[in-house]
Amino acid sequence: MKKNKYYLFVTLLITAFLFLACQNESPVSASDTYSKSAVIYGDFSPGDLSEEEEDGLIHMRMEEKVARDVYIGLGNIYNRPVFLTIQNSEQRHMDAIKKLLTKYGVEDPVPGEEVGLFPDPEFQQLYDNYMLQGQTSYAEALLVGKTIEERDISDLEFQLSFVDNQDIIKVYTNLLAASQSHLAAFLKHIIVSNSQPPVD
Repeated sequence: MKKNKYYLFVTLLITAFLFLACQNESPVSASDTYSKSAVIYGDFSPGDLSEEEEDGLIHMRMEEKVARDVYIGLGNIYNRPVFLTIQNSEQRHMDAIKKLLTKYGVEDPVPGEEVGLFPDPEFQQLYDNYMLQGQTSYAEALLVGKTIEERDISDLEFQLSFVDNQDIIKVYTNLLAASQSHLAAFLKHIIVSNSQPPVD
């Protein structure tokens, strides 16, 4: 009987020791785990990429390239600051989308960034049509810029309606704000251009 009491006492002592040891451990919080992921993935930990999100990244990468390439072409023709400045912004947009493609392991749809060349016939046709319209006059070139930015805004708003990965949302939101700013710039130049008397 004394032997059983001794074993019971030892068992209780060991249990109490283990309980105290566990209480003194530093638990790993959700925020600590998030911070470690953030070192690898930037501001946000990536979630699963849906098929729609993947298609959206591919689409927006090519669409930003259309904008950049058209503004480079029109900038070469007219040498106006509005095209020269915004083309640099569009390059940053392209780079931002490319980082997301790399991060999620999606193949870049435009691995070669040569101006005016697109592997997708739809985007090639868009570029060709914009350049045909834009090279007819400076006024038409401004309308092309307006059309491009309106299309970008519409497509980004559509993407944001279903995307749930926070890193993609952040990039699209920044791109949307930039496109709205670009649209405002083109509208301002269109108003100024229309208010000036025609040159004989």
